[in-house]
Amino acid sequence: MRIAVVGASGRIGREVADVLKNQGHEVVAITRSAGVDVYSGVGLGQALDGVEVVVDAANTATTETAAVRDYFRTIARNIQQESVDAGVRRIVVVSIIGIDAFTAGHYAGKLAQEQAYLEGPVPVRILRAAQFHEFTEMMLDWTTQGDTAYVPQTRTQLVAARTVAEQLAELAVAEDAPDRLDIAGPEQLDLAVATAKLAARRGTPLHVQEILDTADPNHQAQAGGALLAGDGAVIAGPTFEQWLDRNYPVR
Repeated sequence: MRIAVVGASGRIGREVADVLKNQGHEVVAITRSAGVDVYSGVGLGQALDGVEVVVDAANTATTETAAVRDYFRTIARNIQQESVDAGVRRIVVVSIIGIDAFTAGHYAGKLAQEQAYLEGPVPVRILRAAQFHEFTEMMLDWTTQGDTAYVPQTRTQLVAARTVAEQLAELAVAEDAPDRLDIAGPEQLDLAVATAKLAARRGTPLHVQEILDTADPNHQAQAGGALLAGDGAVIAGPTFEQWLDRNYPVR
């Protein structure tokens, strides 16, 4: 099957592309480096020529609410339109568990993306995932000041990016699958606790401090468990400890 992966050079996109290639599918990488800009639409129609399924794993560094909503809404509409013209059979998009409760930032953008896709004519399958195990790495990169990382109070159910990629690949190729599915890891965790375990394995920073950022419109939803899996979610390993042992073995 000829499958296009939007954001094929990103964290989840490259994993999806690898899974699909290992299964024998032909993968079309939709990236700026390949000459395709999904926001402007430049090169998108040509890239989708002969494609049967599109997997959207695109991301953006933008976090300002209006900008991120515009970005995700625009790429969803562009991909829908070009998919119609190319005869694409379905679109699979990765999203985030619990985003209905969020009003700002990246979460609000992903909700706008879902809505824009569902307004289009090509059938869409949405995989809502918990935060990746790898999100703890990002927390350390984003929040460390001096010898301390300041991690927002968040209840989560971390899942491996590879596990999510495998589920996306399954949704892409299956003739019969649900239109909406949630996936999460096997444990409910405090993000700061998990991030502290990663910091201990890395040896830096020395401290991880949990904070409640009341200036963040999403703080109550994050702290209150909106990002946890609900009934019917796919629960899949590895656990966070297993992921740590694999990627940051104790020496």
